[in-house]
Amino acid sequence: MMRRWGLSMMFVLCGSAVAAGQFLQGGTVGAVAGLVAFVLLAGVYSPLAFPRPVGALEAQRRSAADGRPIVFWRPGCTYCLRLRIRLGLNARRLHWVDIWRDPEGAAAVRAANGGNETVPTVVVAGRCHVNPDPAWVRAQAHRPR
Repeated sequence: MMRRWGLSMMFVLCGSAVAAGQFLQGGTVGAVAGLVAFVLLAGVYSPLAFPRPVGALEAQRRSAADGRPIVFWRPGCTYCLRLRIRLGLNARRLHWVDIWRDPEGAAAVRAANGGNETVPTVVVAGRCHVNPDPAWVRAQAHRPR
């Protein structure tokens, strides 16, 4: 749990320190603006920015039934965040597996990437694609099965 929220908590703590420093120097507006900016960064890098994750086995079962891609990700990953933001509302159409929460998901990613936990790893029709272009992933999510 701590590892998943670590980066977000660090942003909040740093924002609090910056805001306290600004406030002590008499800069109320700067303190509020700095705190708001850091809290927004914490939200973007938190697990809350992603659709609710499922386990790898459940994602594989669902993908076999509906043909939608599986995305293996982890909190704090800049490339995962880029994929999530570029997918927009289409992200809800995919099956997301948090590899820090699911050991089977982490094992699947290591098996696909030569022992490395490289994310995002997207599985489409049984084939793994490491850090694919978001436009391609969006097209795969809408492809008829």
